[in-house]
Amino acid sequence: MQLNVSAILDDSARRHPDRLAIVAGDLRLGYRELRDDALAFAAELRSRGVRHGDRVALMLPNGVDFARAYYAVLAAGATVVPVHGLLVAEEAAFVLRHSGAVAVVCGGALRSVAGIAAADAGIKVLDVVTGGGRLDRPEPTEAGDIAAILYTSGTTGRPKGAQLTHLNLVMNATVMARDLIGLMPDDMVLGCLPLFHSYGQSCALNATLRAGAALVLAPRFTGPGALDLMVTEGITVFMGVPTMFHALNEAAAADPRRPAGLRVAVSGGAALPVALLERFEAAYDTVILEGYGLTETSPAATFNQHSTGRRPGTVGHPVWGVEVGIADVHVRDRVVPLPDGEVGEIVIRGHNVFDGYLDDPQATAEAVVDGWFRSGDLGVRDADGFLSIVDRSKDLIIRGGFNVYPREVEEVLARHPSIAEVSVVGIPDDVKGEEVCAAVVLRDDAPYTSSEDIVKWSRERLAKHKYPRKVRFLTALPLGPTGKVLKRELREVCT
Repeated sequence: MQLNVSAILDDSARRHPDRLAIVAGDLRLGYRELRDDALAFAAELRSRGVRHGDRVALMLPNGVDFARAYYAVLAAGATVVPVHGLLVAEEAAFVLRHSGAVAVVCGGALRSVAGIAAADAGIKVLDVVTGGGRLDRPEPTEAGDIAAILYTSGTTGRPKGAQLTHLNLVMNATVMARDLIGLMPDDMVLGCLPLFHSYGQSCALNATLRAGAALVLAPRFTGPGALDLMVTEGITVFMGVPTMFHALNEAAAADPRRPAGLRVAVSGGAALPVALLERFEAAYDTVILEGYGLTETSPAATFNQHSTGRRPGTVGHPVWGVEVGIADVHVRDRVVPLPDGEVGEIVIRGHNVFDGYLDDPQATAEAVVDGWFRSGDLGVRDADGFLSIVDRSKDLIIRGGFNVYPREVEEVLARHPSIAEVSVVGIPDDVKGEEVCAAVVLRDDAPYTSSEDIVKWSRERLAKHKYPRKVRFLTALPLGPTGKVLKRELREVCT
């Protein structure tokens, strides 16, 4: 079966040629113009020697050139390799070499790093060119061909290249747009997520254009800046990660303006504390739909859906066409399902599961067992089928032989009246093996609060083995480019 992700743009340009597609600062680009730009750059890529199946890397900031280049590479029949925007040249060069990219498309602030990395890898550097001739239509590709290679964060060694097919990405965008959010052509979606990441790329860019809606891009996220865009651009859908919701809550406390038509917000990328969800919904008079997924699942795997109900504190039910189970973490050579109510590893299978790690059959075999993708996340499913994320298996704290799930502690501490943000990690302890440490960011208007105060408060609300004995006060939590807390760095701070 022939299928190409660039058909998302091509189809919407046919149906809504004059509708607004992307807003980036003062630039407002319609669907016809974006489609023509992408096909023009696709023709340029072909003239520069890019052929069907070649891999082309992108090192571009969040802007319209990313969208132009992304769909152009795919329309040329090639595979797109988006490169993490915060990598140093040596790290970027590894991605270019490992992926076998024949060229890197770069621009803006990333041009310098891209140039050094490309020279190291011995490949061409290209600019986004939209003038001249253009392809009549996207090059045909098969549904199972690799559309994108997305590199994991590499927290446990060299990053791995997750291979996503055209079917993976088209299905995920379609399910997100139609089933999960119900995007319509008149929606204005705020895209603050980095487009090199699967969440921003699939759920924001591809899903928005699949629906013929408009995507408003923010090159850099700040709470006040995002609130201003919400108001001035008439944002109806916001997609973010928990730290963005916190920043928007802080912005709302200082700015009385609110977007008049914000009908839904989507949270993913990390667990969203219920207390944070409640504050945002009250401040913005809307609802948050929390979902769950990974790069290897394109990414959406579960979601709080209108059709199956919403339950704050959970990540809902599996998306259409996907199965999710809970498996015994101690059995690695096969998937042994556990009953509802028991904590185990979340396993996933369906149209969203990737096609393996590039040139790494061992890692692929460890990740995909009996047709199920083993997520490495711990979860539990209740009797109504709602999935709750307990934690990453690697973040589990074992204190004195008892399991402590950081998220459970974080949910409690998030309700402390003086705490704005909190993240919990385990640190080495000679007696207990590991000790529970809470890294805390206080509210700007919070009265003086000592570590002893927080320990006492949490001891009254958590079991004896769960409450934090150590508290570290920070001005900000260490975050990655997608807004996730970098727990490895946090452990170093807390130790």
